[in-house]
Amino acid sequence: MVLYGVIPHRFGNRARRHDWKHADDFRYATVVPTVNKLLNKINISGSLVAEEPMSRHTTFEVGGPAELYAVPHNTDDICELLRLAEEEGLSWFVIGGGANILVSDRGIRGLVIDMRAFNRFEHHDDELILGAGMPVSDAVAAAAERGLGGLEFLYSMPGSVGGAVWMNARCYGHSVEEVLTEVRYVDEYRRLRTYTAERHDFAYKRSPFQDRKTVMYETRFRVHPADPSELAARMREYKEDRASKGHFAAPSAGSVFKNNRAFGAPTGQLLDSIGLRGYQIGCAKVSDLHANIVINCGGAAAAEIRAVIEHMQQQAQDRLGLTLEREVLYAGEW
Repeated sequence: MVLYGVIPHRFGNRARRHDWKHADDFRYATVVPTVNKLLNKINISGSLVAEEPMSRHTTFEVGGPAELYAVPHNTDDICELLRLAEEEGLSWFVIGGGANILVSDRGIRGLVIDMRAFNRFEHHDDELILGAGMPVSDAVAAAAERGLGGLEFLYSMPGSVGGAVWMNARCYGHSVEEVLTEVRYVDEYRRLRTYTAERHDFAYKRSPFQDRKTVMYETRFRVHPADPSELAARMREYKEDRASKGHFAAPSAGSVFKNNRAFGAPTGQLLDSIGLRGYQIGCAKVSDLHANIVINCGGAAAAEIRAVIEHMQQQAQDRLGLTLEREVLYAGEW
């Protein structure tokens, strides 16, 4: 599965520590020699490390180690990483920083590709060119400073530009599909491709990229001239609204479940109506400020966060008859 995300706020490294070598000796005895061989075999201009703690790269600040963690610097690097993954039979996925994912305490086998180096920002007339790994909130702020409007609804949202496209992010009544014009990506056969956005390819928090094994590296958006001061005021309003709901109070992934409008009310209100605000297992807790946000109170294990999420989902089913769809995706060995 291809995932994107970026960390817009840091809370310090409070993730639970584990002695991975003693916790899983068999894994180290069988995997480490193979990983060391691959480290010597892969030749990219970016960086590549083994056993990288995913707690450093997720907004929940939890997660065990990735066997191989790469930060490619160009499309040649991406193609080389995908070639080697296919040759060695490695699973892989893409991360922009870790929003909207929960990595297991045991970590991730295979290859994680971190797109942070793809942070291009350019604009020509009414077109904005953004690297897929750029934090989406940073991109919106840079556009607003230049008097370019159209993306401000995404301000203060956790995640990368690529993640916003992959999820067809929707905030404050607007969706990415409304302004996206083009995506450049590496396809399943390691070819560089260009996708011209068509709105009929998208749905509520769905994009055509969710059904494919591709790596987005560049995006293009339609923007328009706007007063920078008006844009800044609107962005402050959005950020304050998110802050009031607890998005920045502790490590989290924002909303856990999608808002299904057929249910008649926002998911947070529905979960609050059955008393889930403040529900806690270990150091994982439903936020006191918003019942659709789960937070890491400090030292939570990924298993505790998942247990809270699944309790919320089960309670909604049992007490309200509602089947909630998660926005947070599980990654790694569970």
